Amino acid sequence: MARKLAVVLFNLGGPDSPEAVKPFLYNLFNDPAIISVPWPVRPLLARLISSRRAPVAREIYAEIGGRSPLVPLTEEQAETLAAAIGESGEGEAKVFIAMRYWHPMADETARFVKAYGPDEIVLLPLYPQFSTTTTGSSVKDWKRAAQVAGLDVPTRTVCCYPLEEGWIAAQADLLRQAIRKSGEGPVRVLFSAHGLPKKVIASGDPYQWQVEQTSAAVAEAVGADMPEWVVCYQSRVGPLEWIGPSTEDEIARAGADGVGLVVVPIAFVSEHSETLVELDIEYAELAAHKGVASYVRVPAVATHSSFVAGLARVVGEVRGRAAGSVCPNGGRRICPAVHGRCPATQV
Repeated sequence: MARKLAVVLFNLGGPDSPEAVKPFLYNLFNDPAIISVPWPVRPLLARLISSRRAPVAREIYAEIGGRSPLVPLTEEQAETLAAAIGESGEGEAKVFIAMRYWHPMADETARFVKAYGPDEIVLLPLYPQFSTTTTGSSVKDWKRAAQVAGLDVPTRTVCCYPLEEGWIAAQADLLRQAIRKSGEGPVRVLFSAHGLPKKVIASGDPYQWQVEQTSAAVAEAVGADMPEWVVCYQSRVGPLEWIGPSTEDEIARAGADGVGLVVVPIAFVSEHSETLVELDIEYAELAAHKGVASYVRVPAVATHSSFVAGLARVVGEVRGRAAGSVCPNGGRRICPAVHGRCPATQV
């Protein structure tokens, strides 16, 4: 008999109204994976930071209609993925979404999944590259929520898929289109990912290594038309030293070098404030100020057919494996051993 499958998509989430901005930020900064200070200091610090940042964040969201588009876009991805999984003919499947910092959050989704009554669950992050601050945090929160809901079902967790062929093909296709739009002059490609403090990477987090692997694979897939390229990091906040180079510095360097830019959101699969505001508005304005000849931003992969087909393949691959964290690479860990916080156990 075909087994009944629940797939849970993880993502960050975003405020759905101006009033939700402050509690969203509080949830973010109260996450020990984001601010690693002990309770009860962390919630006090989270309350202070969210109060200070909320007015600026509301202005950012006002640029895109006062709310994040991430949840409706993730719902579209869930629908297209469910259809792709259904085409395999391997029984009934339903795709749910669980956001980390705003609704629908893990507790809500765990109750929905339990009511559905699956025989097995696949946890699928919409973060192609693993980090303790994103996938790691979401998985930990899901385990807590599932226990509260009494959801005791064999569960496989996809740790990451930085080199999955559909993900790479979708990025390469969109990048080729953007390169053609960039005009006749010389251009440089910026693979821009959300940054992290250096201390997170130094602790063994594989995120930066995986971002670099994804970027190199996309550049190779584009082929002979690929311009020079560099990996860079955006969205720095706080006083800590972050990994680099920064996207801002690379924009300035392009202006000094007299080249145009094609910017790829290499760690984001959906449009949200960091693409629609930071990349499209703030960095575009910076590029103009620095004399960058042209500035073209590659869209997020969203429901690109290659990407969705790749996610469906990942789900199919991990089904039936031993419960736990699974690397969709034949079950083999792809990260070098130095990245000790990679959750996959087989090296």
